[in-house]
Amino acid sequence: MIAEANPVAYPPTPQEFIRLTPAQVREHLLIEKLFIPGELRAQFTACDRLAVGGAVPLAEPVFLKNYKETGSESFLARRELGAINIGGPGWVDVEGEKYPLGPRETIYVGRGNHDVSFGSDDPTRPARFALFSAPAHKSYETKVVRDEDIEPVHLGGLATSNDRVIRKCIFTEGVQSCQLVMGYTSLEVGSVWNSYPTHTHSRRSEIYLYFDLPGDRLVAHFAGEPDATRHVFVRNEEAVISPPWSVHFGCGTGNYRFIWAMAGENLLYDDMDPAPPVAMR
Repeated sequence: MIAEANPVAYPPTPQEFIRLTPAQVREHLLIEKLFIPGELRAQFTACDRLAVGGAVPLAEPVFLKNYKETGSESFLARRELGAINIGGPGWVDVEGEKYPLGPRETIYVGRGNHDVSFGSDDPTRPARFALFSAPAHKSYETKVVRDEDIEPVHLGGLATSNDRVIRKCIFTEGVQSCQLVMGYTSLEVGSVWNSYPTHTHSRRSEIYLYFDLPGDRLVAHFAGEPDATRHVFVRNEEAVISPPWSVHFGCGTGNYRFIWAMAGENLLYDDMDPAPPVAMR
């Protein structure tokens, strides 16, 4: 689906999912064309009311506009927002206070901030803000997360082609939020598998946004119940929705990075239901 072409993305049930054609799998799970120069685009989902977006400011800033899907007077009236800059240096303005945001730096913006805008330091090398939002019941302080604030977590190994580094940006032991948990994972050169061995999240939904896929590289992203998986090919700066019942992992044609953002019943990063390799079909 193309961001903003469909007001809300509704996921299929497991029973419906196994009957979908490849084109229908893409239509239900894949979000394309999030990053349009000079625009801010967003796609709302019915999965824990998560929303994903992209903002690419050029010479002029772009503003976090409201959508009728919020049912509120402004986008963040009853929502919270996390944004990771995957482009050139830029900034985020929250209620008149400007926060510089370099490449792969994160900002959390809490409920009740009505005026939010995004800008680029150099329009010839614009910032590219990946946006994720979830409903919020409480207001938390705006916070910026820089590389030096993150303790990297190393998982996997080169022998299994999944040597990767996880950086948690918004989570219980770090930046406080109501229900948004997010960060990004970087695969080392020679590794192509992410999130494997895999799992599901029966208590929350997740969105993956793949980036740093140069040229014609792509990722085969797998979804579905562990014993009935389907795949969709994902290209640079495209996102995939993962309902709570679905596995979510992928294999690329080279190393890459991806942002993961979750929302649901709790904030525990490790709250997951393992799906061992012997169960995969």
